Amino acid sequence: MSASPELGTPGTVLAGPELLRAVFRRHAAGVAVITAARGGRPVGLTATSLASVAAEPPIVSFGVGTGSSSWPVLAEAVHVGVHILAENQRELAATFARSGADRFAPPTRWTTGPEGVPLLEGVLGWLVCRVVARVPAGDHRVFLAEAVAGDVAGEAVVGDAAEAGRPLLYRQGRFNALRD
Repeated sequence: MSASPELGTPGTVLAGPELLRAVFRRHAAGVAVITAARGGRPVGLTATSLASVAAEPPIVSFGVGTGSSSWPVLAEAVHVGVHILAENQRELAATFARSGADRFAPPTRWTTGPEGVPLLEGVLGWLVCRVVARVPAGDHRVFLAEAVAGDVAGEAVVGDAAEAGRPLLYRQGRFNALRD
Protein backbone atom coordinates (compact mmCIF):
# COMPACT_ATOMS: atom_id res chain seq x y z
CA MET A 1 0.00 0.00 0.00
CA SER A 2 1.46 3.31 -1.03
CA ALA A 3 0.98 6.56 0.80
CA SER A 4 -0.95 9.38 -0.82
CA PRO A 5 1.25 12.15 -2.19
CA GLU A 6 1.36 15.21 0.01
CA LEU A 7 0.73 18.67 -1.31
CA GLY A 8 3.96 20.21 -2.48
CA THR A 9 5.65 16.90 -3.39
CA PRO A 10 6.98 16.55 -6.97
CA GLY A 11 4.23 15.57 -9.40
CA THR A 12 1.43 16.97 -7.27
CA VAL A 13 -0.29 20.05 -8.64
CA LEU A 14 -2.53 22.25 -6.56
CA ALA A 15 -6.09 22.19 -7.83
CA GLY A 16 -7.22 25.00 -10.06
CA PRO A 17 -8.87 25.63 -13.42
CA GLU A 18 -5.95 24.34 -15.50
CA LEU A 19 -5.62 21.11 -13.50
CA LEU A 20 -9.36 20.50 -13.71
CA ARG A 21 -9.30 21.02 -17.50
CA ALA A 22 -6.24 18.78 -17.90
CA VAL A 23 -7.75 15.93 -15.89
CA PHE A 24 -11.15 16.16 -17.59
CA ARG A 25 -9.58 16.18 -21.08
CA ARG A 26 -8.87 12.53 -20.30
CA HIS A 27 -12.50 11.84 -19.38
CA ALA A 28 -14.82 10.80 -22.22
CA ALA A 29 -18.25 12.41 -21.93
CA GLY A 30 -21.42 12.06 -23.94
CA VAL A 31 -22.45 15.08 -25.99
CA ALA A 32 -25.85 16.71 -25.64
CA VAL A 33 -27.46 19.91 -26.85
CA ILE A 34 -29.67 21.87 -24.45
CA THR A 35 -32.35 24.12 -25.98
CA ALA A 36 -34.97 26.59 -24.77
CA ALA A 37 -36.97 29.48 -26.18
CA ARG A 38 -38.30 32.84 -25.05
CA GLY A 39 -40.72 34.84 -27.14
CA GLY A 40 -40.28 32.44 -30.04
CA ARG A 41 -36.50 32.99 -30.04
CA PRO A 42 -34.69 29.62 -29.73
CA VAL A 43 -31.36 29.29 -27.92
CA GLY A 44 -29.11 26.32 -27.38
CA LEU A 45 -25.69 25.12 -26.36
CA THR A 46 -23.55 21.99 -26.43
CA ALA A 47 -23.16 20.29 -23.04
CA THR A 48 -20.91 17.47 -21.92
CA SER A 49 -22.08 17.61 -18.31
CA LEU A 50 -25.41 15.83 -18.80
CA ALA A 51 -26.15 13.17 -16.18
CA SER A 52 -29.09 11.07 -15.13
CA VAL A 53 -29.84 11.90 -11.48
CA ALA A 54 -32.93 9.89 -10.58
CA ALA A 55 -35.43 7.52 -12.21
CA GLU A 56 -38.35 8.31 -9.87
CA PRO A 57 -39.09 11.05 -10.62
CA PRO A 58 -37.01 11.13 -13.86
CA ILE A 59 -34.47 13.91 -13.23
CA VAL A 60 -31.37 14.93 -15.19
CA SER A 61 -28.67 17.49 -14.49
CA PHE A 62 -26.37 19.64 -16.63
CA GLY A 63 -24.20 22.72 -16.16
CA VAL A 64 -24.53 26.05 -17.96
CA GLY A 65 -22.00 28.88 -17.77
CA THR A 66 -23.50 32.20 -16.75
CA GLY A 67 -21.39 33.86 -19.46
CA SER A 68 -23.02 31.78 -22.20
CA SER A 69 -25.05 33.67 -24.80
CA SER A 70 -27.90 31.23 -24.02
CA TRP A 71 -27.79 31.97 -20.29
CA PRO A 72 -30.32 34.86 -20.19
CA VAL A 73 -33.03 32.63 -21.71
CA LEU A 74 -32.03 29.49 -19.77
CA ALA A 75 -31.94 31.49 -16.52
CA GLU A 76 -35.71 31.98 -16.79
CA ALA A 77 -36.77 28.93 -18.81
CA VAL A 78 -39.51 26.78 -17.30
CA HIS A 79 -38.85 23.95 -19.79
CA VAL A 80 -35.71 22.89 -21.69
CA GLY A 81 -34.92 20.38 -24.40
CA VAL A 82 -32.18 17.79 -23.85
CA HIS A 83 -30.85 16.11 -27.01
CA ILE A 84 -28.44 13.16 -27.19
CA LEU A 85 -26.24 13.47 -30.28
CA ALA A 86 -25.14 10.63 -32.57
CA GLU A 87 -21.53 10.07 -33.61
CA ASN A 88 -22.28 11.51 -37.08
CA GLN A 89 -23.45 14.83 -35.58
CA ARG A 90 -20.05 16.39 -34.89
CA GLU A 91 -20.85 19.47 -36.96
CA LEU A 92 -24.15 19.98 -35.11
CA ALA A 93 -22.27 19.76 -31.78
CA ALA A 94 -19.66 22.24 -33.07
CA THR A 95 -22.38 24.64 -34.25
CA PHE A 96 -24.04 24.71 -30.82
CA ALA A 97 -20.62 25.10 -29.15
CA ARG A 98 -19.52 27.98 -31.41
CA SER A 99 -19.89 31.48 -30.00
CA GLY A 100 -21.84 33.84 -32.22
CA ALA A 101 -23.18 31.10 -34.53
CA ASP A 102 -26.77 31.16 -35.78
CA ARG A 103 -27.38 27.75 -34.26
CA PHE A 104 -30.90 27.24 -35.60
CA ALA A 105 -30.20 28.31 -39.21
CA PRO A 106 -29.90 25.64 -41.93
CA PRO A 107 -28.50 23.04 -42.02
CA THR A 108 -29.85 22.61 -38.44
CA ARG A 109 -33.23 20.89 -38.63
CA TRP A 110 -35.63 21.56 -35.76
CA THR A 111 -39.26 21.92 -34.81
CA THR A 112 -41.18 23.39 -31.91
CA GLY A 113 -42.09 20.62 -29.47
CA PRO A 114 -44.06 20.25 -26.26
CA GLU A 115 -44.09 23.35 -24.01
CA GLY A 116 -42.70 25.40 -26.93
CA VAL A 117 -39.23 23.84 -26.59
CA PRO A 118 -37.09 23.77 -29.76
CA LEU A 119 -36.43 20.11 -30.67
CA LEU A 120 -33.56 19.04 -32.92
CA GLU A 121 -34.37 16.47 -35.59
CA GLY A 122 -32.31 13.34 -36.21
CA VAL A 123 -30.85 12.99 -32.70
CA LEU A 124 -30.56 9.67 -30.86
CA GLY A 125 -33.14 10.80 -28.34
CA TRP A 126 -34.62 13.89 -26.74
CA LEU A 127 -36.39 14.93 -23.57
CA VAL A 128 -38.46 17.95 -22.71
CA CYS A 129 -37.79 18.70 -19.07
CA ARG A 130 -39.31 21.03 -16.49
CA VAL A 131 -36.58 22.92 -14.63
CA VAL A 132 -36.89 22.20 -10.90
CA ALA A 133 -33.70 23.90 -9.65
CA ARG A 134 -30.70 25.97 -10.70
CA VAL A 135 -27.88 25.48 -8.22
CA PRO A 136 -25.04 28.06 -8.15
CA ALA A 137 -21.64 26.44 -8.80
CA GLY A 138 -18.88 28.96 -9.42
CA ASP A 139 -19.37 30.62 -12.82
CA HIS A 140 -22.00 28.00 -13.74
CA ARG A 141 -25.44 26.92 -12.66
CA VAL A 142 -26.25 23.24 -12.32
CA PHE A 143 -29.74 22.59 -13.62
CA LEU A 144 -31.94 19.85 -12.20
CA ALA A 145 -34.78 19.12 -14.59
CA GLU A 146 -37.60 16.58 -14.58
CA ALA A 147 -38.43 14.83 -17.86
CA VAL A 148 -42.05 15.36 -18.93
CA ALA A 149 -41.91 14.10 -22.56
CA GLY A 150 -39.42 12.44 -24.86
CA ASP A 151 -38.60 10.32 -27.85
CA VAL A 152 -35.87 7.84 -28.76
CA ALA A 153 -34.48 7.78 -32.32
CA GLY A 154 -37.72 8.92 -33.87
CA GLU A 155 -40.01 6.40 -32.19
CA ALA A 156 -42.26 7.10 -29.21
CA VAL A 157 -40.85 5.81 -25.94
CA VAL A 158 -42.78 2.74 -24.83
CA GLY A 159 -40.99 0.39 -22.42
CA ASP A 160 -37.34 -0.28 -23.22
CA ALA A 161 -36.18 1.33 -26.46
CA ALA A 162 -33.84 -0.63 -28.70
CA GLU A 163 -30.35 0.80 -29.13
CA ALA A 164 -30.41 2.98 -32.23
CA GLY A 165 -27.14 4.50 -33.33
CA ARG A 166 -23.96 5.28 -31.48
CA PRO A 167 -23.44 8.35 -29.26
CA LEU A 168 -21.06 11.20 -29.91
CA LEU A 169 -18.32 11.57 -27.28
CA TYR A 170 -16.07 14.44 -26.24
CA ARG A 171 -12.48 13.75 -25.15
CA GLN A 172 -9.12 15.54 -25.41
CA GLY A 173 -10.88 18.68 -26.69
CA ARG A 174 -12.38 16.86 -29.69
CA PHE A 175 -15.61 15.16 -30.67
CA ASN A 176 -15.04 11.41 -31.02
CA ALA A 177 -16.86 8.24 -32.00
CA LEU A 178 -17.36 5.30 -29.65
CA ARG A 179 -15.09 2.34 -30.38
CA ASP A 180 -15.61 -1.18 -29.09
